[in-house]
Amino acid sequence: MKQTVVIKVCMDGHKSLFGDLDGEKVRSKALKIAVGISGVVSASLKGDNKDQIEVKGERIDTVKLTKLLRKKVGRADIITVAEDKKEEKKEEPKVEYLTWPYNYTPSYSSYPFYAPSTGITCYCSK
Repeated sequence: MKQTVVIKVCMDGHKSLFGDLDGEKVRSKALKIAVGISGVVSASLKGDNKDQIEVKGERIDTVKLTKLLRKKVGRADIITVAEDKKEEKKEEPKVEYLTWPYNYTPSYSSYPFYAPSTGITCYCSK
């Protein structure tokens, strides 16, 4: 089951135990965390302030992802969890040509056959 998850993360620079983090570092750290979760195929930033992470993949544990983002980055809220819509391809109707069976009957040429002892002539086909 492929799914798409959108999580809003506080991407403002904040102080942490390791020093000040600016917005770009927080964004890259959040994307690294999102990609590190099993089942994730792609992660991208969305929204006006690039404060939402859109994660696509199969069987993503959204609660685990949100907890990790809260622990490592800051405030995180789940916005949407949706199943990906399958794009159905419209198949063009195939044109089937009508084929007639090929009936070949070989033509036999006839030639005269003379029986040497009786003198009777008969036509035999080859």
